[in-house]
Amino acid sequence: MLSIAALQAVVTATPFDGEPSDAELDAIETEMPLILAEVDLLDAQIMTLDRPATVLDERRIRRARNRVMAARRDLTNRAGTVQSGGAA
Repeated sequence: MLSIAALQAVVTATPFDGEPSDAELDAIETEMPLILAEVDLLDAQIMTLDRPATVLDERRIRRARNRVMAARRDLTNRAGTVQSGGAA
């Protein structure tokens, strides 16, 4: 019969500390302009939930959508230029 205790050390060798790794923090930092643009769009949409949208509200939402699209474009273009594997 195989003992489970011998396998447990392999499974629980590195406990999860609940903190993001440096790579995850770098990814968040890279995506931060997109995150902030999406938050601005959400704020503009929330403002129009309980009342009819005015011309100013429509303009604010349209500009926020354009900022989200620009941030997505920039993030995609930046990801396309990054080369992995140590290539120069």
